[in-house]
Amino acid sequence: MRTEIGAARGSTAVRRVLEDELARVRAERAREPHVVDVGGGTGVWAVPLAAAGCRVTVVEPNQNALATLRRRAEETGVAGRITVVADDTDALSARVEPGSADLVLAHGVLEVVDDPRRVAAALAAAVVPGGAVSVLAANRYAAVLHRALAGRLAEAKQLLTGADGVLPDDGESLLRRYGTESLRVLLESAGLELELLQGDAVVADSVGEAESELFTADELAEFEEVAGVVSPLLDIASKLHALARRPA
Repeated sequence: MRTEIGAARGSTAVRRVLEDELARVRAERAREPHVVDVGGGTGVWAVPLAAAGCRVTVVEPNQNALATLRRRAEETGVAGRITVVADDTDALSARVEPGSADLVLAHGVLEVVDDPRRVAAALAAAVVPGGAVSVLAANRYAAVLHRALAGRLAEAKQLLTGADGVLPDDGESLLRRYGTESLRVLLESAGLELELLQGDAVVADSVGEAESELFTADELAEFEEVAGVVSPLLDIASKLHALARRPA
């Protein structure tokens, strides 16, 4: 039975991957899945996961985000299924028992932490042997392409040739962006086995309001799901989604 994560933001393809993984946990381990959502913010993933029958631990330092998370959880009736760890990502190893999670989410995390290798290792340590880590990260080459197409060639060149794919003098909150190869290397260096790498939002962030006139939301989702696993289209998606597994 597939767990429906109906309210979580993100592409249909990302949600389906997570639903399939949770169905695998239920089938193989005969228990409700324990999900750790690192940098879980306002609960856009945590609350739907809890509503779908998972126990969710959210690691998040921002108190304003946690207030919104708690309100959403109360309104949805799942507050008792969500445990909040009000701390930053560096505290993951100390605050979450190693090998206790069936699935770990790190969506929008590796771009902003000081030491992504250390965090990737902590993600791998938190998951059970055979469990999975889901990573959603900003794509360097999508940022290059979007700025080039907007005529901002100097910025595009800086994003392309700079060490981390960011504009340090532009007030960006990101410390780095990833390409498919750099994300693969990071996850494998943590001892994880990359099982899936797909693009998230190949064109969805570019088509804007054209949807209402030219195609439906379902048609866009169907296109994204197919395009997101085809290179070179996945290489220019706004985000990269990886599912990596800890060896059993």
